[in-house]
Amino acid sequence: MGIDGTFSIRVNGEHRRVEGGISVADLAREMGLDPARVAVERNGEIAPRSTLAEVQVADGDDFEIVHFVGGGDHAGALQGVDEDLWTVAGRSFRSRLIVGTGKYKNFAQNAAAVEASGAEIVTVAVRRVNIHDRGAPMLTDFIDPKRYTYLPNTAGCFTAEDAVRTLRLAREAGGWTLVKLEVLGEAKTLYPDMLETLRATETLAAEGFEPMVYCADDPIAARRLEDAGAVAIMPLGAPIGSGLGLQNEVMIRIMVEGARVPVLVDAGVGTASDAAVAMELGCDGVLMNTAIAEAKNPVLMARAMRLSIEAGRMAYRAGRMGKRRYADPSSPLAGLI
Repeated sequence: MGIDGTFSIRVNGEHRRVEGGISVADLAREMGLDPARVAVERNGEIAPRSTLAEVQVADGDDFEIVHFVGGGDHAGALQGVDEDLWTVAGRSFRSRLIVGTGKYKNFAQNAAAVEASGAEIVTVAVRRVNIHDRGAPMLTDFIDPKRYTYLPNTAGCFTAEDAVRTLRLAREAGGWTLVKLEVLGEAKTLYPDMLETLRATETLAAEGFEPMVYCADDPIAARRLEDAGAVAIMPLGAPIGSGLGLQNEVMIRIMVEGARVPVLVDAGVGTASDAAVAMELGCDGVLMNTAIAEAKNPVLMARAMRLSIEAGRMAYRAGRMGKRRYADPSSPLAGLI
């Protein structure tokens, strides 16, 4: 403690001095933060939100304070469409489109696109709060977590340990156990490291999380993830952010046929037809971000994606015609004049 009665601590990697005797909740308020809207890690351990008002800041404490940042009309005449729900970890949803919350011009545009998409689940990244700008807007100000299911993800994590740590903080920040796990192997391709992904899945499942897992288009690896506790399998259709469309339809179809949990294409979608293809393969849904956020008109593209998901799903349920090697006339030739 300094002679002036202050402590030296570190918050989000930066040193600062605070008055002695304050609580962690007081520290958050001093920085213009609402203790009820952040998660706090103190010296490498999660500080439960319910205890923040009682836990006293000590000299030399190292804090990480995080929050969520952008990083997700059924026609009444179509009988049965509204009842075509899908379920993951015991939760049922009508929309099969999950959207991300990164790369948008601002939170307002992001919120408008989410609304147009009809999505019920949005992915959110867990990042340090901005302790220098107390008035900085937060994602929760624009996309209400009471209306949408937030799906915290581990975007940017390259080890199982980092991914697990991130999701522990996410659970403390919002109480969510349904999470999206991705553990990347390298920065160039953003391809998943399946060994680290499997390790993280096992740890998270053991701690009561329900991980929806980004993975390679590998049906054997997918089965191992299911056995480890994955509640959904999310193979990439093409590299993250590439917009190349599904490059691996055969493998995704095989994964759909063999899975015991929902299968959702995650990454690679570029336009509405790509989303429709994924649904026609029998996928339970599609997760996308860049395809909407980087469109010239994100809100209009979000609407297009919504319709393509619905059309692709209906086509899958209807059952497509068989493919033939030669022509087959639509009108009978018998009785031709």
